[in-house]
Amino acid sequence: MSVTQLGMPRVHHGSGNIVAREPFPDFARRELRNEQLRANLGFATHTIRSKRASVVGELPDWQELRTAGSEIKQRVMARLPELLEQFEENVTARGGHVHWARDAGEANRIALDLIRAEGAEEVIKIKSMATQETGLNEYLEEHGIGAVETDLAEEIVQMGEDKPSHILVPAIHRNRTEIRDIFLNRMPGVDLGLTDDPPALADASRRHLREKFFRTGVAISGANFGVAETGTLAVVESEGNGRMCLTLPDTLITFMGIEKLVPSFEDLEVFFQLLPRSSTGERMNPYTSLWSGATPGDGPQNLHVILMDNGRTAALADEVGRQALHCIRCSACMNVCPVYERAGGHAYGSTYPGPIGAILSPLLTGVEDHANNSLPYASSLCGACYEACPVKINIPEVLVHLRGKDVDARHGRGESGTRRKAPDQMDALMAGAKAVFSNAKLLSLAERGLPVGRLAAGRKHRISKLPGIAGGWTEYRDVPEPPSQSFRHWWRKNRRNGAARRPAGERADVEALLAANAGLAESLHGRFAAESEERQRAADRAALEAKAEEKQEVQEGVSRELAEGEGPRDTEAGRTAPERPKPDVGKLARAGAEAGDGATAGAETGAGEDGPGTGSGGGHGSGGGHGSGGGPDLSDQGPGRTDPEPTGNAPLENEEER
Repeated sequence: MSVTQLGMPRVHHGSGNIVAREPFPDFARRELRNEQLRANLGFATHTIRSKRASVVGELPDWQELRTAGSEIKQRVMARLPELLEQFEENVTARGGHVHWARDAGEANRIALDLIRAEGAEEVIKIKSMATQETGLNEYLEEHGIGAVETDLAEEIVQMGEDKPSHILVPAIHRNRTEIRDIFLNRMPGVDLGLTDDPPALADASRRHLREKFFRTGVAISGANFGVAETGTLAVVESEGNGRMCLTLPDTLITFMGIEKLVPSFEDLEVFFQLLPRSSTGERMNPYTSLWSGATPGDGPQNLHVILMDNGRTAALADEVGRQALHCIRCSACMNVCPVYERAGGHAYGSTYPGPIGAILSPLLTGVEDHANNSLPYASSLCGACYEACPVKINIPEVLVHLRGKDVDARHGRGESGTRRKAPDQMDALMAGAKAVFSNAKLLSLAERGLPVGRLAAGRKHRISKLPGIAGGWTEYRDVPEPPSQSFRHWWRKNRRNGAARRPAGERADVEALLAANAGLAESLHGRFAAESEERQRAADRAALEAKAEEKQEVQEGVSRELAEGEGPRDTEAGRTAPERPKPDVGKLARAGAEAGDGATAGAETGAGEDGPGTGSGGGHGSGGGHGSGGGPDLSDQGPGRTDPEPTGNAPLENEEER
């Protein structure tokens, strides 16, 4: 009996526009000189970030929604084979056709065959990250088929022979003057008097695309979500071009990554709240289109779905990195990333820029592929992307993980287990650090060399240029002047009455140390708490005393003015106000008694549309407001106030005298 060794199934990595051709640092260095790019990015990302913060703050359960989205995606990854088969079964049962593609090339070939079967020479497209990933437009053009982008930003990129630099806003690196020039140079039949006013630019695009929608028989789309239990596909967009592509043509071909599934229709509820708030800063998407198979006489009759792997199973095999497949393409991580804001999307060399691209592209292609190994280093690890991600992808964690894989691939033993190339400067530096930090004597000796660093710093007290690999640091920042001696040496010289040094090789008695310091933390905490309470009580007493003194000063000032027979001071003008005639108390009493009936009437008229307390006269009514009856209102006649001018027919306190 012979035995055949089948081995383990090989992981297929992806291809297409997810492979960087140039290391990120080299590309970013050039992009940093583009001041217009940085201005455009800064304005756009800050605007989107502010809108997002506003609408996210409206939801008290935002963190719970993030957790729900993350858990749904985790369940999808755990059940992916089962859900994919369920999705295919339901799409087929509703009149659709499902095609499976291992990589970008296979997906493009399937689409080309389907287009040729319809006899089409031109197709219209909805914005799709999946088709950008496979390079479908370029592939179709090579085979004589034109692909027309109908999303405004994608249209700008296509006409400008450019590449997208942002997941959500592909032309974010362009300003409106540049867009006008692109339209004038590349758009057929455009008005030569076109201005850079945004409504005018949008109208020019609308006129150009309108006839394309009506005469093109094949459309190509992506998909934001696919529902396994119903075979439903979902696309969210903001312009309405997607709705035209999904309803007018007779044939619809949809590219979808295998990770875009959700188990049930109810799961869409979570993502339809997370996605618009995180992407465009809106409460809901302007256009949300869902379709399940083909419906006779309504919409596309030939419905095809291309399920694409292109490295996604390789990412799924990475226990740490697989969370990158949870991404819902909202771009929130880019809008908060300081590296992306300064370097731009083109520096990443992939369809997926920004923090998510820094982990997704190396996972899809393998960290050893071309220049993708530089992408995990395109981050400061500040963690802002993790806080912004609506499905809680821990991007910093994956970045560190991929850096480790890159080090193993370049300097140690890679995934294949074979030894890599000869050691370089980094290997020598790390080997030296390991030797020094693992030996106290070597470390002490190295610390004695600090004065040499002070000589290198010179009169400016900073080191501006270092040789070799360390020069990458000083190229953009200075190294502060090192101290004249290390802390350990300073401590050895200056400590007084310190504890006796333990002989070398003797182990510390941990139990004795714990016993000696038992209760120390509690006692210190109690002392600090008591001191804090005492400070607070002292502050409260001081505030009360200051208030009492202020009140006493006011009372003494009023008494002094009354005793001197002067009118109250007009503090603003700095002069004495004219003396008021003293009211006749008897007359006031008689007027108040006679105003009893009027007060009752005032209570009735004082509760109109303006609510309690809005009467028309001067008497106090029993309804809580100023009534229309007689009697003076002395409620705001205090020190520093003069009598109001008489209005209406209300009785005045000095009427008889007048």
